[in-house]
Amino acid sequence: MKNRLLKIGGLLILVAVISIGISPADPANAQTLEEGSLLLSVTEFTIKPGHDTQFREGVKAWKSCYLENEGDWTWDVWNRVQGEGNVYTLSSFMGSWAEMDDSSDEAGQACQNLAQNLINTSIETATRNFFRTMPSLSKSEAVPNNVINVTNWRVNNRTLFMETVDEIVAATVSAFDEPRGYWRDAVGGDLNAPHFYFLAPFENFAAMDAPWEDAFTVVENEMGKSERDRIEANYLASVDEVWSFMYRKIDDLSHSGN
Repeated sequence: MKNRLLKIGGLLILVAVISIGISPADPANAQTLEEGSLLLSVTEFTIKPGHDTQFREGVKAWKSCYLENEGDWTWDVWNRVQGEGNVYTLSSFMGSWAEMDDSSDEAGQACQNLAQNLINTSIETATRNFFRTMPSLSKSEAVPNNVINVTNWRVNNRTLFMETVDEIVAATVSAFDEPRGYWRDAVGGDLNAPHFYFLAPFENFAAMDAPWEDAFTVVENEMGKSERDRIEANYLASVDEVWSFMYRKIDDLSHSGN
């Protein structure tokens, strides 16, 4: 498999010229990988005020050039719908760290000038983080996700947090026959990056109007009040920070490979 992180070639030159802190993967975590787990690169761009149209048109031009040159890298671009600043997120999967050793990308190199001239000048800041998928805690198949809600955690006790997540997911599967989204585990990022995040997919914003029981209500319904109290107490003891954002997929800036 070719390198899915570096395939963006010229487009991610804009990341290389901005200071990004990357922490190495946890070796202990790497030794206990789940079968089917993938690496996920997530790069967050904050756009300069007044540069939204220029940024979008620049990415469209780069994408058109990349596909004309038969580039085979795939990615998704999301626009955050709340919070400070105008933020876009680019996400892409790869099977292993070894893929980063392959830096060849003729299509990206052919389009390098477009990234430098049409995209870079619109970027205020950029941050790249790495995560691992957690198949045993997540939906088994991809579902329509033009809108996503992403909940992030920074924790002080990884073991206790994961114990609560395991129990919450078990209750969720009991109630709904499968998990309600996708869990990710951080393996490298800046000092403010989340340690874990949970992605809940929705076909559109209207789908978010449907009733959604919170995790601890699901636990109580499936396991009883005393178990809810125990699991919730462990959760609160293990978490330092939690925050969430909604994102809209920008199809004309993305390339799924279909």
